[in-house]
Amino acid sequence: MAYPSGVREEDAVWQVALTEVLNRAHLATPDQVADIVDLAVAPLAMAVELYLVDLGQRELRPVRRAGEPALSVQATAAGRAFARLEIVVAAEDGAAVLWVPVLDGTERLGAARMALPAGADPHDPALRERCWTLAGLIAHLVVGKQAYGDLFHRVRRTKPLSVASELLWQLLPPTAFACDRAVIAAAMEPYDRVGGDGYDYAVDDGLAHVAIFDAMGHDLPAGLITSLALAATRNARRAGADLVAAAALADETITAHRRSGTLVYATAFLASLDLDSGRLDYLNAGHPPPVVLRQGRGVRLLDEPGRTPLGLADFQQAAPPVLHEQLQPGDRVLFYSDGVVEARDAAGTTFGLDRLVDLTERHEHAGLPAPETLRRVVRAVLDHQGGELQDDATLLMLEWTTTDQARMLPAL
Repeated sequence: MAYPSGVREEDAVWQVALTEVLNRAHLATPDQVADIVDLAVAPLAMAVELYLVDLGQRELRPVRRAGEPALSVQATAAGRAFARLEIVVAAEDGAAVLWVPVLDGTERLGAARMALPAGADPHDPALRERCWTLAGLIAHLVVGKQAYGDLFHRVRRTKPLSVASELLWQLLPPTAFACDRAVIAAAMEPYDRVGGDGYDYAVDDGLAHVAIFDAMGHDLPAGLITSLALAATRNARRAGADLVAAAALADETITAHRRSGTLVYATAFLASLDLDSGRLDYLNAGHPPPVVLRQGRGVRLLDEPGRTPLGLADFQQAAPPVLHEQLQPGDRVLFYSDGVVEARDAAGTTFGLDRLVDLTERHEHAGLPAPETLRRVVRAVLDHQGGELQDDATLLMLEWTTTDQARMLPAL
């Protein structure tokens, strides 16, 4: 085959492979994605296997189930690629293998095992960059195709989801996002039975909007209340409403769907960060106050008196206060639900806010990306309560930064 003047044969073959994946994917079902990748990389003398992380982020599960075991996120080459967002070199059966993190934007989906052709140098920057591009294309296909089938959803489940969890996971945004001035990460447990907790965020026009919710109860009715609160505040935000109007719409919506004689509500903390100035505007509707982390320590709680929770019609009586906090570059705001700090061990000792802040800072100082920090903190909360949480535990971290985005992508 003749290639255009000035184009190296290796570059051209890779370009053809990537184009082949993209073009064939238009008419593909989710279960055909792996075969499409196989066909595309065959001329490169490579083999690719995709592993997706389970919803609890404990193990990487093969998309093709031909007897292949799941791989632990702890202490495996695949797990290191996923957790630390690194391209990891391994030798398997005498052949060089790259484990490449599979990211949609900065959302960690899993890792890809890429067996390299004989004689290939796994440390070659050009090869690593091509493999990283292929992994990114695969990630886009997974996210794009999962709305049309159940395969990727099934692969990521180690346990059946409750109906409330099924509902909430369809509403929540991805657990990680980064842009040139902000990093957002979230984590929730128990992922299979979460009912009353939820979170939301959006970044547009120089503003980062974040929200965290916790509805009364832990069952399907609690999940429905959280879904109403999330949908109402999202609806108001997309219509250009401010924090007060968004909270008021959620309050009215929950109140209108309350059955006579029942008490239902959701606590919420809504915030908006100006990405140019670092000004954080926030409104507290009965939620535990977030903590501002600065230079390795918690410097203050956003603990001014909040309003009563959403759903008690209180917003119709008086406008709630919108308060302000001036962040410094590199500051992080850690939002959490009460299921985190109130988790108790066998002796009745709570996990506590001090422990939460200490663990968060310790993992950040170890150079871990924000999503991995929260994953490890949630694991610590689970371990503290013997592996079984009595309440939903949700973390959301918002960072105003121009440097930490680098942790969210692998170095090539």
